[in-house]
Amino acid sequence: MDVSSYLCFLSLCSCLVYGKPTIRKERVHHDPELSQQPHEDNQSYQYDHEAFLGKEEATTFDQLTPEESKDRLGKIVDRIDNDSDGYITTEELKTWIKRVQKRYVYENVAKVWSDYDLNKDNKISWEEYKQATYGYYLANPGEFEDATDQFSFKKMLPRDERRFKAADLDGDLVAGREEFTAFLHPEEFEHMKEIVVLETLEDIDKNSDGHVDEDEYIADMFAHEEGGPEPDWVKTERDQFSDFRDLNKDGKMDVDEIRHWILPQDYDHALAEARHLVYESDTDKDQMLTKEEILENWNMFVGSQATNYGEDLTKNHDEL
Repeated sequence: MDVSSYLCFLSLCSCLVYGKPTIRKERVHHDPELSQQPHEDNQSYQYDHEAFLGKEEATTFDQLTPEESKDRLGKIVDRIDNDSDGYITTEELKTWIKRVQKRYVYENVAKVWSDYDLNKDNKISWEEYKQATYGYYLANPGEFEDATDQFSFKKMLPRDERRFKAADLDGDLVAGREEFTAFLHPEEFEHMKEIVVLETLEDIDKNSDGHVDEDEYIADMFAHEEGGPEPDWVKTERDQFSDFRDLNKDGKMDVDEIRHWILPQDYDHALAEARHLVYESDTDKDQMLTKEEILENWNMFVGSQATNYGEDLTKNHDEL
């Protein structure tokens, strides 16, 4: 393998191959708190502001006058109203809050979008992704015959294709922004959760028996040196496996037990906040909000200060 080929190989490895864990690895996906602020109704709406706008935007409220703030809130409301029927439902508000809290995910996708959108049509097909990611490998398979890592290119390509197809809701093998975001960050999307479970099983199940036993569970977190002692936290994890992971006590985790482990049914903070905002602002008690109702209670959403979020609305802001 010449120097240029070797450098390309290293570049591909940096994108595709996960290193062997030597310290504790976190696989459990929790929904984060919407704000660290206390939820104090009728005193401070800081929690609501950070939930609705995101923490960074909430800290810049004092840049705008109340009039400007209400004007830009009106533009945000238009974006929340997905079906443009003039009403904001609890579900639409929950979806918005979740998207705001996951802004970093969309920003990450925006940064790499041009690397994969090879024909610049603002879509990414499976063929484009495959060419950008695996093109060199496919053209020069002989140079990778010695790759022994569990995530070899030969194994990763069909795995990526399976995930791409799961994210591709309309089945045309072309991903828009939302579909490609689901592909790159499946843990953030409900319809991708089974892929997350399946990939976790495949990562840890070294003997390919369709289950994860205690030793495989520990090996995913800790690279044990032969003859060396186990740290106390590893012993604790062994107890966790037998007491809480292996629910049916058969000595191993099946798919359902893995799902229960990595995707716990947490309290839905976004749904609770959406219900709270609707309850506090729904003057006609029809369980939906109009733009007028939101603007009437605008200080709960954006406060008497302002947000620079409105400035983003004038830009190409597909990631939100």
